[in-house]
Amino acid sequence: MASTPAEDLPGLVGFVARTIDGLGEWGVGLSTFAETVFPPIPSEVILPLAGFLTQQGTLNFVLVILASTAGAYLGALLLYWLGSSLGLERSIKWLSKLPLVDREDLEKAADWFSRHGRAAVFFGRLIPGVRSLISLPAGAEKMNLLTFSVFTVAGSGIWNTALVSLGALLGKQYTVVDEYSRYLNYAVYAALAGAVVWLVVRRIRRARKQRRS
Repeated sequence: MASTPAEDLPGLVGFVARTIDGLGEWGVGLSTFAETVFPPIPSEVILPLAGFLTQQGTLNFVLVILASTAGAYLGALLLYWLGSSLGLERSIKWLSKLPLVDREDLEKAADWFSRHGRAAVFFGRLIPGVRSLISLPAGAEKMNLLTFSVFTVAGSGIWNTALVSLGALLGKQYTVVDEYSRYLNYAVYAALAGAVVWLVVRRIRRARKQRRS
């Protein structure tokens, strides 16, 4: 039995591709939901791979976009509800205890919202780092839910379509993906390691400042 394109890809990239391949479009939606609430693997890795698989006949292009946007919206809605229920300060305090989530990032998202208002919800979906967290201050400020939903779906839909389309274009040249997937693996590993080290260093520095003050 011939192997599928996803089975041929190595490393973390291959693992993500095989997971998406096995779960189908629902898996893409679950991945974007998880990435929105607690970013384990960024959408910049997940969605191009999903787009790649649409060109291999494994997934449906339109359904991938719909599922990924629905997952991102539901994740954003959960954070909106959290901000609305607990308030901004309590939400930040609770979320900052999670691994790979830093209080400073949450505060930056809150500052972004306070400076740009409702537009931050739309444009924030296009900015890594802000994209997942902008829902929190929106909920805390009791932003109109319909407006929040429209801006979130629109911004997420544009971002997701761009990434899925990029992967679909690469999917037509499978040999290119196969050749450079190992370099993408290195980039993902380096980014994850760098994020962990940076968060640890920042927390150590912050703890030292608090002890001195």
